[in-house]
Amino acid sequence: MDLLDTAKQAALDAGGLLRERFRSNFRVGKKGPIDFVTELDLESERLIIERVRRAFPEHTILAEEAGASGNGSRFNWLIDPLDGTTNYVHGVPAFCVSIAIECEGRLESGVIYDPIEDELFWASRGKGAFLNGDRIYVSDRSRLEESLLGTGFSYDPDALRANLELFQKFITRAAGVRRVGSAARDLAYVASGRFDAVWEYHLKPWDVAAGMLIIEEAGGRVTDFEGGPCGPRDKKILLSNGRIHDSMLAILKGF
Repeated sequence: MDLLDTAKQAALDAGGLLRERFRSNFRVGKKGPIDFVTELDLESERLIIERVRRAFPEHTILAEEAGASGNGSRFNWLIDPLDGTTNYVHGVPAFCVSIAIECEGRLESGVIYDPIEDELFWASRGKGAFLNGDRIYVSDRSRLEESLLGTGFSYDPDALRANLELFQKFITRAAGVRRVGSAARDLAYVASGRFDAVWEYHLKPWDVAAGMLIIEEAGGRVTDFEGGPCGPRDKKILLSNGRIHDSMLAILKGF
């Protein structure tokens, strides 16, 4: 199995586990006052890491719960085993598995799986973006006031306050703003034309890595809030269909 196929199968297997245990009894803990972690986060992550280690034992891994492991490889896997844990805990069917692969620091492959909708989004650099085997593209909307946006909120208090201010600015300028609670799914929705843009403030690399590449391969644009290049470790990221990007940058600059 190649890199992308391994990531896709791992996401499908982990997603199947999450779907099977959804709305069942499972243990729930906390990493912070409102930051949940469940036994399913841990089981899903173990499953994915096991699949990666079996196929590519020399690769490094950065996973949300286990942290970093391995060293010296050109390849690094960024794994979010359950993006949308708070939704999962409360029985809300909005969560995903997200897996990205970097080679020498450059994103090369990304996979997002929505187990409830059974939607598998993926991309490899230079080869386009796909949903369940069909090519996908960003939307063609060019007016911010006609666009549907998405965002998420960090657990960091200062970042939360700043993004609430941005939320207020965009809610009065766009057709709507959605806060679904799964960054990976938001980004997949930009790539497939359901959302027109998403801005992310102070999230983690495993939250956004796969979606960044999928959006770019679907014809979208990804920058920081100043319009410059950015990667998954940046804290201020704008991801759009490209057509409303400059209109959003005019609001985001300076935050």
